[in-house]
Amino acid sequence: MDEIVRKAMAKWPEVPHCYGWLALDARGYWRMRDEAAQQDNLPGDKIAHVALLAFINRNYLHDAAGRWYFQNGPQRVYVNLEATPFIARTDPQQGFVLQTGTVLDHIQAAWLTDQGQLVLQAGEQVAQVDDRDLALCLGQLRSNGIAIDDEALLEWLSHPVPPSALILSYRDQRIVLGRLAADALPAYFGFEPYPHAPV
Repeated sequence: MDEIVRKAMAKWPEVPHCYGWLALDARGYWRMRDEAAQQDNLPGDKIAHVALLAFINRNYLHDAAGRWYFQNGPQRVYVNLEATPFIARTDPQQGFVLQTGTVLDHIQAAWLTDQGQLVLQAGEQVAQVDDRDLALCLGQLRSNGIAIDDEALLEWLSHPVPPSALILSYRDQRIVLGRLAADALPAYFGFEPYPHAPV
């Protein structure tokens, strides 16, 4: 967290929290949601200002209830999550990189959802892979040491008990994939996708 933010929090501790104005979409874009976007349930405008994006990324945190927020000076701006608290993209040199710029050196676990999303976990960081990078990632999947094609992947996803383990190769890691329902992600990982003000 930025030092200027810490000082603002100490100076103005009673600033009310903000809900619904900031969102993270499934491709890792931060979006500003004005009153019209909120009223019409629209995603909002992509934030393009480089310094503002860096400020959000440095001050992106969560509370004990699993609500993710941007600490904007003394105010918490809670974030609507279209997918997961982080979105991962692939980089030819660095591997998986989160929307905050953090590189995932070590992945503890990975899952495929029933809707075909790839979800990674590294400590508190839970990241769905950007769908534009999914084809590249699926090329790294192996079953019994053999690359898996689309048909075999659909077969693996459709079986209540998969016939064999599905392995994601990432750097020097071999990660056995689990399966999760897409709508079970928030409860499984303990995050709140749409924080709202207490009634």
